[in-house]
Amino acid sequence: MRKFVAVALAVVLAGSFSAQAFAGCGTCDKTVVENAVAAKSFNTLVAAVKAAGLVETLSGEGPFTVFAPTDEAFAKLPEGTVESLLKPENKEKLISILTYHVVPAKVMAKKVVGLNEAKTVQGSTVKIEVKDGSVILNGKAKVVKTDINSSNGVIHVIDTVILPKS
Repeated sequence: MRKFVAVALAVVLAGSFSAQAFAGCGTCDKTVVENAVAAKSFNTLVAAVKAAGLVETLSGEGPFTVFAPTDEAFAKLPEGTVESLLKPENKEKLISILTYHVVPAKVMAKKVVGLNEAKTVQGSTVKIEVKDGSVILNGKAKVVKTDINSSNGVIHVIDTVILPKS
């Protein structure tokens, strides 16, 4: 019986890998910016990336790992924060916050779970821990979706905006 179950599982897994191979990645031919735009749940992030002048950089060769806050994550910030950050006079602060969400390497979820921290493009490190089966950044932001493959990196979706120490 055990051998039958193992063979059946192998057939099912082989079939799913074959289906994936034929189906393609779906997001692999787009940059992290193009995938963020297409997802429709990162409108605030995309607006911030544009305001910071980072579209070209994040559309570049990479590789990048982007811990991408959703629109709901930005909505958790105190009222007026996003609007203030989008003003031209706050561009440097916005760049600092956005680049704190980017690691200059492609780090897939299976590797992220083994890290204690990661150095960001901003220059600081973000703390990483696994709590109750979830990856948590800086003790606050939960990774809610992983491994959105892109041509120049990967996106991991987070539910809270993380801020570098001032």
